[in-house]
Amino acid sequence: MAAKAQEEIYIGLDIGSTKVACVVGLHEEGASAPSVIGVGVAPTSGMRRGVVVDVEETVSSITAAVDEAERISGVPIDRATVSIDGANIQSLNSKGVIAVGRADQEISAEDLRRAEEAATAVHLAPNREILQVFPRSYTVDGQTNIKDPVGMNGVRLEVETHIITGATPAMKNLHRSIYQAGIEIEGQVLVPLAAARAILTKRQKELGVVLIDIGGGTTGMAVYEEGDVLYSSVLPIGSGHITNDLAIGLRTNVDVAEKIKLKYGRAHAAKVASSEKIRIEELEGDEMVVSRRELAKIMGARLDEIMHMIRTELRHAGRDVMLPAGVVLTGGGAKLPGMEEYTREALRLPVVIGKPEGLSGMIDRISDPAFAAPVGLMLENMAYAGGGGDKANARIGQTVEKIKKTLRNLLP
Repeated sequence: MAAKAQEEIYIGLDIGSTKVACVVGLHEEGASAPSVIGVGVAPTSGMRRGVVVDVEETVSSITAAVDEAERISGVPIDRATVSIDGANIQSLNSKGVIAVGRADQEISAEDLRRAEEAATAVHLAPNREILQVFPRSYTVDGQTNIKDPVGMNGVRLEVETHIITGATPAMKNLHRSIYQAGIEIEGQVLVPLAAARAILTKRQKELGVVLIDIGGGTTGMAVYEEGDVLYSSVLPIGSGHITNDLAIGLRTNVDVAEKIKLKYGRAHAAKVASSEKIRIEELEGDEMVVSRRELAKIMGARLDEIMHMIRTELRHAGRDVMLPAGVVLTGGGAKLPGMEEYTREALRLPVVIGKPEGLSGMIDRISDPAFAAPVGLMLENMAYAGGGGDKANARIGQTVEKIKKTLRNLLP
């Protein structure tokens, strides 16, 4: 394995509410996309709704997932691009305006940096910090919708940005867990934006699309239009809540309820015949035979709540039923039978299930909606390390030095 240059190895680490997933990619010279050479997955109980509640448990889960990925890939892992998640995440759109600095009025990369800095001069609560800044478009002397103004001439430069913020205590606990697991943070990306990197096409982003990542404890969403992120949000509810509802309704434990959900569950109760009975071997005694529609109704109540919250967020973004490329569903919750049809009716938009494609290597492991985010994180790690990728996503490393400083401050 010594032949693999370290700079050609890219790692994505997704720390979710129910599992930690680590994906290792190898980018060989001349290849258009990396090859997946290692995948590690470990369950975790140290996270609640995307936020660390037990540092020691989270560290153990990260270590277990990384160890498995190391063992399969044969590559030592000590750095990664990591996920950020949780209802503490908030986003806003902001503008920044500056006067062009050079005497000849030619716009430079430094002017772009200053304009983006001006856009981040927003009022935040003392316990919040800016995590990511995505420049959406620039305006030069009144000429709007410019994607890259470097080299143009002008006096006044304005930038529209999408800013993602998080609660500082939650971020410190996450960073501490990752650092204690022996991993250096090379970048951090919001889960739905990472999934979008792996799943969405350029055409979908141009037309207007919403990616919805249904995880175990949270549901993340990202709205794209004209090629850039317009709106993002993380909802404090996920497919794990459906499992909990089933455990209560069927009077069983959560592990059995999860198996029943995946094996017998269906998102659309109306599509299930009222007379249909199923024998659930996982249950005991007289409760083994249940109505499949009743099962779907238990699940449907929570799904209705999730879809109602998503509709509310789309209204906030001003894009309710107004996205030509529709909905792309990812995350473990997207695998629920009937989810595509159910979402289409609930949101009144075209819907497809998204899973990573176009890669080589261990595609049998990662060709799954649940691996959209970790694969996207691996691709972001590649973009950050090589300076490639699209303009907005390549900027994810701009807070890395601040992260490192935070981690140093955490040391005893």
